[in-house]
Amino acid sequence: MRSPIYLTGTGQTRFGEHWDMSIKDLMEEAIDSAIESAQCTALDIDMVVVANMLGEVASDQAHLGAMAASLLPHHPPALRAEAACASGSVALHTACALLESGKAETVLVIGVEKMTDISPAKIAAGLMGAADAEKDAPSGLTFPGIFGLIASRYMHEFNLTREQLNLVSARHHENAMSNPFAQFRKEIPAEAISMSPKVADPLCMLDCSPISDGAAAVILSTKKENPIRIAASQLATDTLSITDRPTITSFAATKDAMAAALEEAGINQSDIDHLELHDCFSIAALISLEDMGFANPGEGISLYEKKGKMTINQSGGLKACGHPVAATGIKQIIDISKQMKRSGRTYGLAHNFGGAAATCGVHILSHA
Repeated sequence: MRSPIYLTGTGQTRFGEHWDMSIKDLMEEAIDSAIESAQCTALDIDMVVVANMLGEVASDQAHLGAMAASLLPHHPPALRAEAACASGSVALHTACALLESGKAETVLVIGVEKMTDISPAKIAAGLMGAADAEKDAPSGLTFPGIFGLIASRYMHEFNLTREQLNLVSARHHENAMSNPFAQFRKEIPAEAISMSPKVADPLCMLDCSPISDGAAAVILSTKKENPIRIAASQLATDTLSITDRPTITSFAATKDAMAAALEEAGINQSDIDHLELHDCFSIAALISLEDMGFANPGEGISLYEKKGKMTINQSGGLKACGHPVAATGIKQIIDISKQMKRSGRTYGLAHNFGGAAATCGVHILSHA
């Protein structure tokens, strides 16, 4: 970072099924909570960046920047960022760029998604906007299907067993039991994961993150100091379709974003104490751990077979917290900051991707 960027306020709704709340209601609750926790007032906010993917599809609502700004007394300039499930990370990266450039001193970043009020088929079609409409969709693929193919290939290459894969979702559900904002706060035995209904072989229902409503907001500032700050903000991209990649068991965008973030923060993988990674499907957690350098290829499961110094998805991750897609990348920042405050440790990392990791954002937080 060219100048210190402080995390001065955080707030979120609980993730889940909010039948009685609109997309505006969700934003308002998260924004109010972030301002209440912040070392500034609403009037200190110079700009607003809203992350959202499905507003038009699920709520018939675009132009969410203006909607969010209208919830503040002075209606500051606002814009919307979209990069599928990585929308939250892109919004954060945009806010960091605004702060580093001097265009703003304090920025509100909010991610919001309202997904449960329409049919599963319509949501599934909307989510496929994160894939390649010419190469992926015509073959009948959905994202469970794409990650089912990825899981099948990974299990073939590295001899991962179905019983081993169960450990990922089981651990994340166990972690979520202590998170009051999680959609599912119930422990699920590992053997129950593969006994749940098959969705896209070899993936079962409990390998998949759910459909969720929710919002998460942070306030970033270069003038309102706080012990927790953004040490690195990096984005990377890959081909949209997995058919254009040399391998589907590794995600180049994660590797690139991670390498750039570590260089920007001036640290190594071993310095990370808390990790929130993008487990949209259980297999994605293992691949992401390997691509970020925490395990060798094919050995990501070892981090679930034994617990190490670094916590992994202590919040419950997407699997148990829920996944209102554009809110996820911002929610991860909130969770990392909470974990760092509790432990007193120095570095935490949020990893958030969109599509089949076609866009990846990595943010590193440091605690003075």
